[in-house]
Amino acid sequence: MTRLGLPDTVHACLFDMDGVLTRTATVHAAAWKETFDAFLRRREGADFRPFDATDYDRYVDGMPRADGVRTFLASRGIHLPEGAEDDPPDRDTVHGLGNRKNALVLTKIQELGVEAFPGSVRYARAARDAGLRRAVVSSSANCQAVLAAAGIEDLFEVRIDGIVAAERHLPGKPHPDTFLAAAHDLGTPPGAAAVFEDALAGMEAGRAGAFGFVVGVNRADQAEELRRHGADVVVDDLAELLGEAP
Repeated sequence: MTRLGLPDTVHACLFDMDGVLTRTATVHAAAWKETFDAFLRRREGADFRPFDATDYDRYVDGMPRADGVRTFLASRGIHLPEGAEDDPPDRDTVHGLGNRKNALVLTKIQELGVEAFPGSVRYARAARDAGLRRAVVSSSANCQAVLAAAGIEDLFEVRIDGIVAAERHLPGKPHPDTFLAAAHDLGTPPGAAAVFEDALAGMEAGRAGAFGFVVGVNRADQAEELRRHGADVVVDDLAELLGEAP
């Protein structure tokens, strides 16, 4: 293993953003809850079963927005029309609910700002200084804005986000395609790249893509689940891979 906690065969790092690099995972979770709870209350009345943290981890974390809507609603036996990508946020379609969630995320980011995890920033800088290639892989269409707001956009050579995935028709996690695209754009074969993820869907993508190493970042107290879904190693913070405190 190198001093970065990776096998010597790894030459590139593919980082998820929300929950790995930035604290925006909690913002996304809050926006999903507000969106789904309002929809369920309208549909089922005051006795509806609220969206909770388990729903977030199982059905939407790490997935493209529309996939998250479909997957969660399917878990409740609900099917909505797809609608159009520009549906207004108050329309009860897959895209309408997704757009409502996105509008809430943007509002919360503007109000609260974006904070990067210090240990992750130190790790990304150490990877750069060690000559490793670096990419961000995120299902978020707001990825560039979030990286810029956190002041870390310059640390990454390649960005595969929700916008790029749509342009290239890449399926989202748990499919490995977005990570594979990032490795390709860095000129690195998957076996020589490490995936850094906090979501179970991201673990599955790392395993499905036959990447050289998969790091599970345990932000949601699910270390064993991360291992079962494909992590080679699990840490609470990327600083641990540097032998440092978070």
